[in-house]
Amino acid sequence: MLRIYQNTYRRTARKAVVYSTKVVCCNHSTLCNITMQPRRKGAGGQWEQHHSRNHEHYLLAGNQARGWTIPPHSRGYGMFVVRILKGALKLRYLVLGGAIGGGVSLSKKYEDWKEGLPDMKWLEDALPQSERWSQFSRNLIEVGSVVKNAIDIAKEDIKSKATVAALGIPVDESQKLQSQVETLQTEIMNVQIKYQKELEKMEKENRELRQQYLILKTNKKTTAKRIKKSLIDMYSEVLDELSGYDTGYTMADHLPRVVVVGDQSSGKTSVLESIAKARIFPRGSGEMMTRAPVKVTLAEGPYHVAQFRDTDREYDLTKESDLADLRREVEFRMRASVRGGKTVSNEVIAMTVKGPGLQRMVLVDLPGIISTMTVDMASDTKDSIHQMTKHYMSNPNAIILCIQDGSVDAERSNVTDLVMQCDPLGRRTIFVLTKVDLAEELADPERIRKILSGKLFPMKALGYYAVVTGRGRKDDSIEAIRQYEEDFFKNSKLFHRRGVIMPHQVTSRNLSLAVSDRFWKMVRETIEQQADAFKATRFNLETEWKNNFPRLRESGRDELFDKAKGEILDEVVTLSQISAKKWDDALTTKLWEKLSNYVFENIYLPAAQSGSQNSFNTMVDIKLRQWAEQALPAKSVEAGWEALQQEFISLMERAKKAHDHDDVFDQLKAAVVDEAIRRHSWEDKAIDMLRVIQLNTLEDRFVHDKTEWDQAVKFLENSVNAKLAQTEETLAQMFGPGPWTRFAQWKSLTPDQQKRRSVKGELDKILKNDSKHLPSLSYDELTTVRKNLQRDNVEVDTDYIRQTWFPVYRKHFLQQALQRAKDCRKAYYLYTQQGSECEVSCSDVVLFWRIQQVIKVTGNALRQQVINREARRLDKEIKAVLDEFSEDEERKAQLLTGKRVQLAEELIKVRQIQEKLEEFINSLNQEK
Repeated sequence: MLRIYQNTYRRTARKAVVYSTKVVCCNHSTLCNITMQPRRKGAGGQWEQHHSRNHEHYLLAGNQARGWTIPPHSRGYGMFVVRILKGALKLRYLVLGGAIGGGVSLSKKYEDWKEGLPDMKWLEDALPQSERWSQFSRNLIEVGSVVKNAIDIAKEDIKSKATVAALGIPVDESQKLQSQVETLQTEIMNVQIKYQKELEKMEKENRELRQQYLILKTNKKTTAKRIKKSLIDMYSEVLDELSGYDTGYTMADHLPRVVVVGDQSSGKTSVLESIAKARIFPRGSGEMMTRAPVKVTLAEGPYHVAQFRDTDREYDLTKESDLADLRREVEFRMRASVRGGKTVSNEVIAMTVKGPGLQRMVLVDLPGIISTMTVDMASDTKDSIHQMTKHYMSNPNAIILCIQDGSVDAERSNVTDLVMQCDPLGRRTIFVLTKVDLAEELADPERIRKILSGKLFPMKALGYYAVVTGRGRKDDSIEAIRQYEEDFFKNSKLFHRRGVIMPHQVTSRNLSLAVSDRFWKMVRETIEQQADAFKATRFNLETEWKNNFPRLRESGRDELFDKAKGEILDEVVTLSQISAKKWDDALTTKLWEKLSNYVFENIYLPAAQSGSQNSFNTMVDIKLRQWAEQALPAKSVEAGWEALQQEFISLMERAKKAHDHDDVFDQLKAAVVDEAIRRHSWEDKAIDMLRVIQLNTLEDRFVHDKTEWDQAVKFLENSVNAKLAQTEETLAQMFGPGPWTRFAQWKSLTPDQQKRRSVKGELDKILKNDSKHLPSLSYDELTTVRKNLQRDNVEVDTDYIRQTWFPVYRKHFLQQALQRAKDCRKAYYLYTQQGSECEVSCSDVVLFWRIQQVIKVTGNALRQQVINREARRLDKEIKAVLDEFSEDEERKAQLLTGKRVQLAEELIKVRQIQEKLEEFINSLNQEK
């Protein structure tokens, strides 16, 4: 009989496993060697034994229970040992099984990657054969050999251990076997790390070759056709169209994208940066940095660059200066999107990141979930973030990337409950545990294992991943962070020794591969359904349009704006075609409207009440010169500006009465005209030019012919009559209606009006006694009026009497001025012969002739400025306003409104989205 004494293993030169067993031969009590090795081909898996002596031994073959004969008293002991080892080696089989599975998976991944290499045949003419290609082939062969050897070793070791277990091993050997298990596990982990490094090395070489391939391909096609858009770029454009179409969350957008959610400062942004392989987002010390959704489209490209959707600038992510500019621009756009006292915004910031080796996908980074608000936040910040996060996660085709901070207690997480509400079965959720390096030092390892195995949270997920996204240093590059992550998982007690977490569950690279794979799987499964939904929406909108606007084309806001712009500019052209006479009339009317009050109150009335004709002329000359040097030029320019505005608005109003007028433009046109006129200002040098002209004109004091004299008289009469009408209106309000009006309309006088009438009666007596009374009352006259009123039981003070006197005297004076104008109508020849010594006082006619001449000269100068300069400057202002409005979508939406505009805009958007979806589906099917 034989008793096992020692087992040894060795490998022959051909790498065949040979088992050598030392036994004690019961026949001659000597130590013998039994060597078992596989037979040559055709042996049926039997083991051939070789003994140092020619004793009879048994052959272990096939699946039968052949072996050495063991005495009956030893069989119970052997079975007991087998039961003990069965439990001890269970963990080992799991580890070995995982190693085999991992090796097979890595081998398959290698084969898939090899098949996915681009066709390089056309590069034979562009790239010559070199040592680099030979080295690349040798690396591929070595990696394949490493994977195959790892699988063979694992298989052979499992068979050998099974054989030993069947033979029965003493209890004192169990600890040695356990040590061998740990050693073998370490060897497997090292083999996997070595394979991972070789694979990354080959991928790096592949990226370099791919970069050269894309560059050469781009240069090759520049003269023929434009470069065809990649799938991810086409898909991103569809999402951009949807974000503009559905800014208010009014439409169910079910297109897939990766939604990155997590608590504030949980590492969301760092995970996204690790996937994008660049630190593209601003960083803060505990404060909220992500204030708006950021859509990042990852795509493969020859250069590592980033670009915003609405700009042409490309940021080179290999340069720190460009990275800093990109982070500042992201922060600026986030803060600019927040308006009206809000803390967060729904406005999407879209950017594209391209680079060699990037996984193609679309990610949306959302503001972090908060549990407590600070004093500088808006009151609805917490609810706004919850609403925004729920909206993006409620998309049934969105992949939820749930980020959990591993360095804090899991019970403090807010995001897991929110994710569980939107995806209770975990069919589209990927759980990511960040800051695992800190978690290993602070938390219980068993607790972390539960988190990554999905046993701690009630939330379910498709997969669980652990990543390290930095060491807390803002200046660390992505390469340094990835190297730190790799070193951590290589040496971690939690992941290296225990062997509970599979290797594919760790590192940002594996996470990126898993998310990208799930993203494209979701896209392929759902994209056609979404295209059909938009096709149905388009049909409904087209039907509604035909029913409501059968004779109109679907014109969106941009097209309507362009049409309105053309009509406004046409009106500006019409403005320059207005006749000179019409401009003269408009400017003259506006000038006198501006100047009449000053002429009467500050020049004519004070001079006319001076008492003599000589003093009248002297005072008029002084006041006219002061006026021309100071206020008159500026007032003239103001009058010209208002006349120009009035004529332009008048043209716009006349255009509304045309038979082909479209009232949808009215609000826009009015806003453009108002803004342009507000910005328009007359040239500064015009004031100086007008001052010279006006001073020279006022120096002329002699009326040259009868026609001008008659025009001056008429001008005086019209002006005085206008002032007289205003004065009588003031008196009517002061003294109340007359007897007939009171009788016909059943009105009565107020106590104040009765008192005013009593005062007026006394004042009329004074003017009747002295028709040339001075403009003011003397003290004696005031006293007399008061005493006379007191006799009639009317108590008034002197101020009350003066207030009543002013309009009464104004009416008296204007009536006298009208009478003088009538007298002077036929006194021209007498004036020409006697001049200032004329018996009929016509100085006021001469004054108004001088004013009239100034107005004519000024109007003529302003007309020339309008035609030659100001109309064109106004046209320039209108074009600038139109350009600004054309870029302001919000303002266009406010000014171009109505059911017709909204329906057309919605139809155009849906049509664009559907067309882009169909284009994307065609390209996707071609790629399949």
